Amino acid sequence: MPDHVHLLVAPMARVPRITHSLKGFTAHRVASEFGLGGQHFWQRESFDHWLRTDGEIRATARYIVQNPVRKGLVQTAELWPWGWVSPELR
Repeated sequence: MPDHVHLLVAPMARVPRITHSLKGFTAHRVASEFGLGGQHFWQRESFDHWLRTDGEIRATARYIVQNPVRKGLVQTAELWPWGWVSPELR
């Protein structure tokens, strides 16, 4: 998505640590690519949800994959170049 990221993971570390690492790496990369040194790239907050059942995981995966379609960015989820979901979650 152009203005936010959906990420579905089975964390092997504390979620704040994952978020901090991901935001730090991507902000540095974007800043160096686009000359945005010193500017904030990510908002401070993030929204996370614990998914407790296979059904919740599959429903969330479908929601994430279909998000660009719902927003009118592509006609089908397969056309979204940054989307991927493990085949067993489809």
